[in-house]
Amino acid sequence: MNRKITLLKVNGNYLKMKENPWVDEKKASRKLGISTETLRLWREIGYLKPGTHWRSSSNENQMPWSPEVIYHVRWCREIINYWKEEDAHMPNLAA
Repeated sequence: MNRKITLLKVNGNYLKMKENPWVDEKKASRKLGISTETLRLWREIGYLKPGTHWRSSSNENQMPWSPEVIYHVRWCREIINYWKEEDAHMPNLAA
């Protein structure tokens, strides 16, 4: 898997900074190969756990009553693969 690496120069030294693993709903659905509707459904019925697989964005520009949801794609993929291996019924499973 290719990951974007950013170099940050601090006191003359370069430090590697990994890409933020938390992405918005559109990017998460694209990376997981599922629709945004399926992603929301799995979140609402509890397949994806708050704090682990998804959380509310800390973007200050979001309204408090309608925060943007962001997802940790790698952890979402892990739980989706786990449920697939267990032959669990997951509505619209396509990841």
